[in-house]
Amino acid sequence: MAGRRKFLKIAGATGIAGLTGLAGCTGGGDGDGGDGTSESGGTTTGTTSSGPTELTFTLTPAESDVDVKQQYQPMFDYLESEADVSISSSVAADYAAVYSSLESGQTDIADAAPAIAIQSADNDVAEVAGIRIAYGAAKYFSLITTLPDSGIDELADLEGETVAFADRLSTSGSIFPLYMLKQAGLDTGGAPNGTPNDFEGQWSDHSQARETLINRDPVVAAGTGAFSTAPNVPKDQFPQEFLDMSAENDGDLGTESPELELLSCSNPIPRAPILIRSALDSTVRSDVTDALLAATEEDLINEDLGDDQQLWFTGLSEGTVEDYQPVRDAFDELGVELGNA
Repeated sequence: MAGRRKFLKIAGATGIAGLTGLAGCTGGGDGDGGDGTSESGGTTTGTTSSGPTELTFTLTPAESDVDVKQQYQPMFDYLESEADVSISSSVAADYAAVYSSLESGQTDIADAAPAIAIQSADNDVAEVAGIRIAYGAAKYFSLITTLPDSGIDELADLEGETVAFADRLSTSGSIFPLYMLKQAGLDTGGAPNGTPNDFEGQWSDHSQARETLINRDPVVAAGTGAFSTAPNVPKDQFPQEFLDMSAENDGDLGTESPELELLSCSNPIPRAPILIRSALDSTVRSDVTDALLAATEEDLINEDLGDDQQLWFTGLSEGTVEDYQPVRDAFDELGVELGNA
């Protein structure tokens, strides 16, 4: 289904969350109570009755222009049919809120991020139910881009400049761009949960970071997931590793306007997980995990949505927190501690 490959342009792949010292709250989504509650108004935490087990599935929108609840509705329907559960959904206001909701027991399953997986495992809050994959690709990439006429030729040129990022805790939209900037010799200061020293930072989401680079001074570069900016970058600018491994190398590289120039491409990053709360009944946890791993691309399609509004991933593969060691290494390099909340 070639048309579905364009889902990656609105991906939610890459969030990262749950840093010590960063607070979050739930809210914002259509029908969401705005306080960590389910749509029905109560906190459903794996309680049972005479019917299916009631679970809350918390989502994190990576793009401001996507209705994440509509995207995930086929997965909710699938889990209800395969695992004898009843799903209520909640939308987190930011990435850090997901961990808080899991920790408090308000969330049973979460559209999460590598850092949440790390912190949750360290604190025995949640475990990896599966790692999301896109068209067979279990890893993805972070890019730092600029405009061709910006006068920025390499990362070192960003000293004293303004750089746009996605959410402060986004894996591909903040953590790995900061990691690349630090490796290039720039002082990232307290970022992501503080202020960088050698440049100014602006944080929003992947699409806004891209559009801010294109449309607003003084921003001269953007750190985003490849799903957001790769279509604007000519194919001949990408390293061979990206071309060999990235699901974004699907014929769309360099097809979007305006053209962007690639300053840096990260090493491969393991894709984001779905987490399940550790304290959930073991039978329910096993049933939900088995169902998630068995889901097919067809199970995740919302027939009421167009191609550009579908989920960015096509299934899940088995995984554990150990798969996210490269993310832990990036946090270590930036001097950010995880798992001590």
